[in-house]
Amino acid sequence: MTTPPPSRPTPVHAFADDALGDHDAVALARLVRDGAVSAQELADAAITRARRVEPLLNAIACQPATPRVAPDRAGALYGVPTFVKDNTDLRGLPTNHGSEAYTASPAKKDGSYATQYLSTGLTVVGKSRLPEFGLNATTEYMTGEPTRNPWHSGHSVGASSGGSAALVASGVVPIAHANDGGGSIRIPAACAGLVGLKPTRHRHVDGEQARRLPINMVSEGVLTRSVRDTAAFLAAAEDHWRNPSLPPIGLVHGPAQRRLRIGLVLDPLNGTLDDHTRATVEHTARLLEKAGHTVEPIGLPVTDQFAADFLQYWGLLAQLAVDTGKLTFNRTFDRHRVDGLTRGLRGHHRANLRRTPGALRRLRRIPSAYAELFARHELVLSPVLAHTTPPLGHISPTVDFDELLDRLTSYVAYTPLNNIAGTPAISLPMGMTPQGLPIGVHLSAAHGDERTLLEVAYALEAEQPFAKIHTGG
Repeated sequence: MTTPPPSRPTPVHAFADDALGDHDAVALARLVRDGAVSAQELADAAITRARRVEPLLNAIACQPATPRVAPDRAGALYGVPTFVKDNTDLRGLPTNHGSEAYTASPAKKDGSYATQYLSTGLTVVGKSRLPEFGLNATTEYMTGEPTRNPWHSGHSVGASSGGSAALVASGVVPIAHANDGGGSIRIPAACAGLVGLKPTRHRHVDGEQARRLPINMVSEGVLTRSVRDTAAFLAAAEDHWRNPSLPPIGLVHGPAQRRLRIGLVLDPLNGTLDDHTRATVEHTARLLEKAGHTVEPIGLPVTDQFAADFLQYWGLLAQLAVDTGKLTFNRTFDRHRVDGLTRGLRGHHRANLRRTPGALRRLRRIPSAYAELFARHELVLSPVLAHTTPPLGHISPTVDFDELLDRLTSYVAYTPLNNIAGTPAISLPMGMTPQGLPIGVHLSAAHGDERTLLEVAYALEAEQPFAKIHTGG
């Protein structure tokens, strides 16, 4: 007797025969420029779509009374609707950082990065949800409803940019703001079947909080459904401001012809790699070899000490958020109301305070050590996560902290290294579980080399078009 394949749930999506259709951001911007559709029509369609799926997905933090359409039509993505992650100030809307510990007042002005983001011409129709202070790898809460994965509503959509991922994957908008301090662009991209590129450190204008970190490991970016949308956004953001210390990216239009040396990393520093994820990465390696690239196994220039040091820094960030909450966030901040993960990380750091100077010292040496990987290889291929998207509750902040920490560190086993090294990396949707959940693969490049990541991403997308939630694959 054979075992029947596991049934696939019905995905949650908002795609419809409306102004948005199933176009990506580049196509929509072209329609606006050609006069075929207006920015207001696109915004109205996005708002209608959001109303349809929000009761099921719980991805929206707040929305303005009216869409915020860019005053200048010059931006390359003018008129395309988007959401901004709720850890970034937008004038007139509160910024609550996913926390139940305080109630934010409306921001008086746009944040520094929001100004660059909006310069691309995007229309803001709301702010997207994240877990408390972006510390978790799932968008779940102590008391509130979780943000759900559109592909399977019983599973996590990842984090910390989980709300953005749910809104893009379900078709509410084609592009949404995300940022990444340990995998927060790439993890939800992997969970939701999206393209998620974490740029090089300082590629974009830094947000206010990132500038105050002892080690700035946060990069700003977007989640999209197509490689060309990510490429178009990066080019448009450069039109507003480009870091003169980094090589320009420009507008990358497609794959390049050059042949690359690609290092392959499979086994994580912590835990084990599941079979579905391993098979997806190995399949991607074969596609790259078919295209003429050389793929060979390599080791990472870090040991288990890196995981311990990153945990110490993670705990430091939680302690800073809690202990300065009234000053940093709002006078209503109540540290007794922070979630279980924040509280546990703070406690871990306080109990191991003496380890912090050494951890910071070692972490600051990571960029030079990591750069050695690219002396012989242009890219590194690995999983994004050590196992496929877990069910809701598995890494909820309500789980006992010691168990939660063990689950998180054995799940988020690849992405933090790029944040500490400051190097660019991208998640691409290259596989699917038997239950219909996306699996992402991870490509990392040398400092400042987003161009090579985009070129290879274009080639992989052409070779194996990414699954679409509304067409069943």
